[in-house]
Amino acid sequence: MQLSFGQLNAHLGKGLKSLYTLHGDEPLLIQEALDTIRATARAQGFTERTSHTVSGAHFDWSEVLAASGSLSLFADKQIVELRIPSGKPGKEGSVAIQRLAEQARGNDSTLTLVMLPRLDKLTKGGAWFGALESFGVTLQMEPVERNALPQWIAQRMAAQGQRVAASEEGQRTLQFFADRVEGNLLAAHQEIQKLALLFAPGELSFEQIEGAVLNVARYDVFKLSEAVLGGHALRVQRMLDGLQAEGEAEVLVHYTLAEDIRALKRVKDAMGQGRPLPVALREQRVWGAKERLFERVLPRLSDKLLAQLLQSAHLVDGIVKGLKQPDWPTDNWQALHRLAMMLCRECGVKSARS
Repeated sequence: MQLSFGQLNAHLGKGLKSLYTLHGDEPLLIQEALDTIRATARAQGFTERTSHTVSGAHFDWSEVLAASGSLSLFADKQIVELRIPSGKPGKEGSVAIQRLAEQARGNDSTLTLVMLPRLDKLTKGGAWFGALESFGVTLQMEPVERNALPQWIAQRMAAQGQRVAASEEGQRTLQFFADRVEGNLLAAHQEIQKLALLFAPGELSFEQIEGAVLNVARYDVFKLSEAVLGGHALRVQRMLDGLQAEGEAEVLVHYTLAEDIRALKRVKDAMGQGRPLPVALREQRVWGAKERLFERVLPRLSDKLLAQLLQSAHLVDGIVKGLKQPDWPTDNWQALHRLAMMLCRECGVKSARS
């Protein structure tokens, strides 16, 4: 059985299962889900807890199997937790996890919790993960995307009795808050909690939030790609500045921008040869959110423009490797800014705010 984070409380209200697997790269949501499951379990008499962390190739899986298959020495019911930070249990671990999942079926005296990082499609297709899904409940902790972050912040504030104005000013406040904490959900949660310590319940002004919320945003090059293709110029500027401040490698940022340009050119060429857009996108392995962005921007990008962008990407490749180019900044990050903005302008949307 698969559940989302938002479905967990309703699920637990109908009864506690004996096996739960939590996977994803949002530590805040994983911790909150764990706390919720543990609290439900404690209320039902699960008073003892043991924890195991898989580290290295010589992990003793027999200890986990013995713990999950035996009765507790000190309590009628127990919680057995298993963390696999790498997300790769190995051959021996794969067999052990399948046995662990089978042992959990119908075991009312042991609650087994398995914690994993974000998993790729191939890993989730493995026999061991299939057993966890078949015999228990799996919860995938999806990141809170930038466009959903203001609402997420508003809901968290409401839970502690605080809110912003129900007006355009209030929306601006939430957007400002989101800009400060994007990509760092745990820090966002801490900043929201700080508001409860600083101010009484009720409506908070922009000035109060501006003065209290630290800039704890973190960015990655993959989100930069979506911002550029989405045409959000202000956000692209913030992300590039943030990536530079965090010490991200210029060559990685350039590769991300250049690969998008190359992919756009390849899809455009395929369409010119008569392939339907969906087919061309699949051939170039363009999926998910980026697929939707490609569908929107490709009609407005001419072959000539894409060739110019490709040439610019080639020039910037030389700049980040130490070569000077006429009419281009010598500073690596300034050159990356220009390349990103060239593509961003062509992908731009009519919006008052990025």
